[in-house]
Amino acid sequence: MVNHDAMPMPSSVADPAGSAAIDVANLTKLYKTTRAVDDVSFRIARGSITGLLGGNGAGKTTTIAMIMGLVLPTSGRIQVLGHPMPEQSADVLGRMNFESPYVDMPMRLTVRQNLTIFGRLYAVPNLAARIEQLAADLDLKEFLDRANGKLSAGQKTRVALAKALINQPELLLLDEPTASLDPDTADWVRQHLQDYRKSHDATILLASHNMLEVERLCDRVIIMKRGRIEDDDSPDLIMARYNRATLEEVFLDVARGRARAGSP
Repeated sequence: MVNHDAMPMPSSVADPAGSAAIDVANLTKLYKTTRAVDDVSFRIARGSITGLLGGNGAGKTTTIAMIMGLVLPTSGRIQVLGHPMPEQSADVLGRMNFESPYVDMPMRLTVRQNLTIFGRLYAVPNLAARIEQLAADLDLKEFLDRANGKLSAGQKTRVALAKALINQPELLLLDEPTASLDPDTADWVRQHLQDYRKSHDATILLASHNMLEVERLCDRVIIMKRGRIEDDDSPDLIMARYNRATLEEVFLDVARGRARAGSP
């Protein structure tokens, strides 16, 4: 298995406590008697795209929520961009952002109004110019002054991505970013994410059920099941370990409890 702690990291960032974008150690979250996350540890390199995979109830969303400081862990340690979370969240939250098509922005406000509100929350300088830039980059100009509630699913997804990029984050957390999109729009969104990662040396943590998307975007895949990490490696090495041609086949093997190739 790849030793991700030894992977080279970009040297341009001088945060305290190491160079990982996300460093999670022995993370556990209990809800009464249910272990939603069970002793999970991983480090994510700066400038990488990592896929967080697993079926419903695997612990992906809870893990992301704890990384963001929205849910307190029962035990364990989280560092984001060199700062402990949630203790130093004020030093981190302005440098990260989150996007999910399942989280709607206010329906009665226009796209411009929504982006203005979120931009002010992040204290984005030259906000009007930043919104215009995003509108050009993400093809929003046609409906920039239309109410969010009157947009199509694809348009809402592009607006949600614009919201997530409003502060030009170093760390981007994505939950099913292309869900419900047609193949052309989904491909366009994926290409934009790749371009953004390269141009900003950004780190992306991606939770998705679209295995082709994960194969295309991700340098590394962490597979979770019942709150624990089942496997963690590059897509190619994980597929080789299970003797499968696609991540979807691996996903089904893990979900259905089938052993890796060569296991007793």
